[in-house]
Amino acid sequence: MRGNPWHTTGLLLAAASTLWWAVGMAVLQPLTEPAGPWSEVLPDNNTYWAREVRLTALVGVGLGLLLAFAGGRTATLAAGALGGGGLLADLAVDRADLAGWRYVAPLAAAGFLVLGGTVVLLLRRRAGAAAPDRAATRRTLLVAAVVAAVLAVLGAAVTSPTDREPQLVWAGLGTGLLMLALAIGAALAAVPASARSRARPAAGLAVLGAATVIGIRLTPPDAAPLTLWAGGVLLVTGVAALARARPPGRSEPAWYAGVAGVTAVGLPMLLVAATLVLAWLPIGPVLTRLSGNIAIGDADTDAPVTLAGLAAGLAGGLLLALAAGRTRAAAESVERR
Repeated sequence: MRGNPWHTTGLLLAAASTLWWAVGMAVLQPLTEPAGPWSEVLPDNNTYWAREVRLTALVGVGLGLLLAFAGGRTATLAAGALGGGGLLADLAVDRADLAGWRYVAPLAAAGFLVLGGTVVLLLRRRAGAAAPDRAATRRTLLVAAVVAAVLAVLGAAVTSPTDREPQLVWAGLGTGLLMLALAIGAALAAVPASARSRARPAAGLAVLGAATVIGIRLTPPDAAPLTLWAGGVLLVTGVAALARARPPGRSEPAWYAGVAGVTAVGLPMLLVAATLVLAWLPIGPVLTRLSGNIAIGDADTDAPVTLAGLAAGLAGGLLLALAAGRTRAAAESVERR
C-alpha cells in the first residue's frame, strides 16, 4: 500500500463499521421486533429502525474499504460485492434472532474475518498499487465522501414509531459520527497530492459536522425535516470544499456557494424520488420477509431510508464529480496559483 496514507485509517473505519453492525444486530434489532402477529402490535413506519443502523454500517464497511485502497476499481468492485454479501448475511443472522451483548463479539469476529479475507485478496491482486492521486480514483473518493455525508445526517436522525427508546440517542449519534469520519476521510483522500495541508479545514469540518450530527439527534421531531435539510447541505458542501472539488479557474466562494444552492434543492428531490421508488418496489417488504419479521401494516410503507440515502448520495456525488471535472494536470495547475 505504498503511496496510500489512508490505508490504515480506512481499515480501522471499516472495522468500526463491522463492530457497529454487530451491535445493531445483537443489541438493537431485538428491541424492534413485535411480540407477535396480532393486530395491536402490527409494525408500522420505522418499526425496524435497527435495520437502518445495520444497513448504514454495511455501507460504512464498503466505504472504509474504498478509502483503504484509494478508490481503485478493484476495491470498488470488492466493496460492492462485500455489501451484497453483507446484506445476505444480515438477513440470515436476523432470522436466527440472536439477542444480547454476548453475541456482539462473535458476530464482530465473523465480520472481521470476512473483511480481513477481502483485504488479503485485494493485496494479492495489487489493488492498492495504483497511484491514489489519479483523477479517476479521486472522483470515486469524492462520491464516497458525499454518500457518507448524506448517510451521516440520515443515520443521526434514525427514528421509531414512538421515539421513546433510550437506545435511539446513542444509536443515532454513533451512526452519524461514524459516517462523518468516513466522509472526512474520503474527502481528504480525494485532495490532489499537490494541494496544501488540509488539516485545519478538516478539523473545522469535524467540529462543525459533529455539532450537526448532535443537533440533528437532539432536534424535536416537529423540527427534524428542516434540521436534516440544513445538515445535509452543510456536510455535502463541506466535503466538496475539503476535497477541493471545483473546476480549474473557478472562484472558490462562488463555486461552493453554487454547490450549496444546488444541494439545497437537489438533495431533497433525490431523496424523495428514491423513497418513492423504494415504496413502489417491494425491496423493503422482501427484506422484512426474508429476515423472518412481521410485515409492515398495509396503511404504512416499508421503504429502507438507508437505501434511499445511498441512492441519493451516489447520484449527488456523481453529479458533483462530473461538474468538478478536473484532470490531474489541471488540478495541479490550479493548486499552484
